[in-house]
Amino acid sequence: MISEDLLAQEFIRVVKHYYPKVGELLETSFVKVITCYWGRPPKRLQYIAIYCSDKKMPYMQAQKDVLREVADNMGLVQVVFLNATRLLRDPMSKIKQGDPRLWLDLQLVAI
Repeated sequence: MISEDLLAQEFIRVVKHYYPKVGELLETSFVKVITCYWGRPPKRLQYIAIYCSDKKMPYMQAQKDVLREVADNMGLVQVVFLNATRLLRDPMSKIKQGDPRLWLDLQLVAI
């Protein structure tokens, strides 16, 4: 089974190879593969989470069809766009305590 980090790197590599303009957008964002289990019996589902800043969000949303097509071809369920700036500014967010490494990565993206 391929790890989530390797799958995220492969997603970025494929996007950069086939869609260079979209690949440039991914360089300014943080891409993570998230695994969840759903249903009875539990079925393993993986999807791509793309964390980007307020300024880059409209550009990412414009390319969602391309990103979802690549994710679908890789066997991933969906692509989700998350606003890193809002997550960091949210006073109720537990990201800093729960996943400090993700919190630091989001600091770089939100600049």
